[in-house]
Amino acid sequence: MTSVLVVDDEPSFTEALTVGLRREGFEVRTAADGRAALAEISEAEPDLVLLDVMLPGMSGLDVCREIRKQSRVPLIMVTARAEEIDAVVGLEVGADDYVAKPYRMRELVARMRAVLRRASGQPPDGDGAAYLVEGDVELDIDRHELRVRGELVTLALKEFELLAYLLAHAGRVVTRDSLMQNVWEYNYVGDTKTIDVHVKRLRAKIEDDPSNPQRITTIRGLGYRYERAAPPAG
Repeated sequence: MTSVLVVDDEPSFTEALTVGLRREGFEVRTAADGRAALAEISEAEPDLVLLDVMLPGMSGLDVCREIRKQSRVPLIMVTARAEEIDAVVGLEVGADDYVAKPYRMRELVARMRAVLRRASGQPPDGDGAAYLVEGDVELDIDRHELRVRGELVTLALKEFELLAYLLAHAGRVVTRDSLMQNVWEYNYVGDTKTIDVHVKRLRAKIEDDPSNPQRITTIRGLGYRYERAAPPAG
């Protein structure tokens, strides 16, 4: 049974969420603050963490940073509607996704299952290639390795999947809707900041000058395109 750690200090919210998740077939553990959450992760090793931004003492963002020092457990940040900036920061410090309160249980479960599928190693839909190369960027899908100019570069799971999808469609415009459906694995109309944040992080790792990207370019009003590498001279 898939285990989920719910980190939230509101008992009424935690109780209702626990009931709903158990009905969906999840095993649920809870923690009311950051220290308790870190202890649960070390002891119980949950399959997924639902982490509220607003926690007593240690904020959810700080908890996320600490979790990422010790674990790559899939993590979804839970925010209030007014905390959009916290959601973006959460993605930057290592969250895999975020969901805003109030939300529908169906939406939350869909996101949880999508994150879990990605963590299990199932690649995003692409061209089926196990090795993708554009110029000096080489992505080994089977080994989950990226090399840029021959140097090994570490990517978070979501960054790896995003790059794999862009490389599989190199030279073509990939819309934000397509990325949501194929990399994030759900239909989501509206805020696509999660994509933009991950593109920014990816550019920082593969671009010669992230402020002037030449590999992953923005196509205004549509999405992104991974530019084809120029053929070697001669």
